[in-house]
Amino acid sequence: MSDLPHFQRAWRVVARGPPSKALRLESDLPIPTRIPPGNALVKVQAGGLNPVDYKLMKLLPNFAAGRPTIAAFEFSGVIVDGNGTEWQSGDNIVADLDPRRTFKTKQGALAEYVFVPEKNMVRRPERVTPIEASGVLLVGQTAWQALFHVGGLSEDGAGQTIFISGGSTAVGSFAIQFAKAKGYRVIATASGKNEQYVRDLGADEFIDYTTIDLRKYLVDNPLTTKYSLFLEAVGTLDNALLYLYSQKFLVPGGVFVDVGPQPKGVGEIPKLAKLVFGLIRPRWLGGVEQKFRVFSAEPKQDDMKAIFTLIAEEKVRPLVDSVFEFGDVVKAYERVMSQRATGKVIIKVDPTAD
Repeated sequence: MSDLPHFQRAWRVVARGPPSKALRLESDLPIPTRIPPGNALVKVQAGGLNPVDYKLMKLLPNFAAGRPTIAAFEFSGVIVDGNGTEWQSGDNIVADLDPRRTFKTKQGALAEYVFVPEKNMVRRPERVTPIEASGVLLVGQTAWQALFHVGGLSEDGAGQTIFISGGSTAVGSFAIQFAKAKGYRVIATASGKNEQYVRDLGADEFIDYTTIDLRKYLVDNPLTTKYSLFLEAVGTLDNALLYLYSQKFLVPGGVFVDVGPQPKGVGEIPKLAKLVFGLIRPRWLGGVEQKFRVFSAEPKQDDMKAIFTLIAEEKVRPLVDSVFEFGDVVKAYERVMSQRATGKVIIKVDPTAD
């Protein structure tokens, strides 16, 4: 470590608000020199941006978020100090920093150097570039865990069909690919402009949600064999309320998995109350038999390895919408917030990264 510079550039979250107000680029932040046991020091090559980044900036007060903290949670990089872990200097890795952990450590992806727990990393396959790899793990693990852990799907989907609401979202895009890689038939929704994108990911059938009443479609057009799982990858309360009708389209014991219903304002409180009432109402009073699950993904090295094995085998492809230079982080977040990105928005932290 003696040949490392003493200071680095980093984007830190210093206030509550949108990225334009919350973020500050610093050029004289000390590089970590005291690396906690079980952590390795990594030189960051590229970082992936996610909606959770700016939502936490806008939602959490400074004291709750431990600010100032370095922004973003996933990245690709190179080990510069293994610090007694399983990792060696020069190893090419991809990492997922748990947002809850960053509140304590102040570490984040949008810095030139960061220390990372050894179990929060996986080796980057040679055929996958740092840019491609940097945006995989956070949404990839969300999709993987939604399907195979929370949703209870097996890794042999022969003869089974699942429904993905929000197939063009980052989570939905990976979920389509994972499900197809395991043999499932996939029906997915998105707006009409993203039909080809969703079909290219492998969706067997496409539904333009802007032209139909999705509840009416699901209730009035039951499959001969019902869906094994419904994944709501958008986070809207309107789609979450579909759960109340799920006996019509989910198999007995099927699971309705939601990435997290997100009310847009006080006007949606009645919808949220209706959903909550539906969740607690017993079956003999008209309650729903099928399971409703909301979850938050956690870094799991076995899941990371499974995901990158599929990528290395070219059964799943990384999804990059756009790449921004390190100085253009605010513009990059504007792209994420536009909700027009198909794939991940990536920051090139190391200008030599490909």
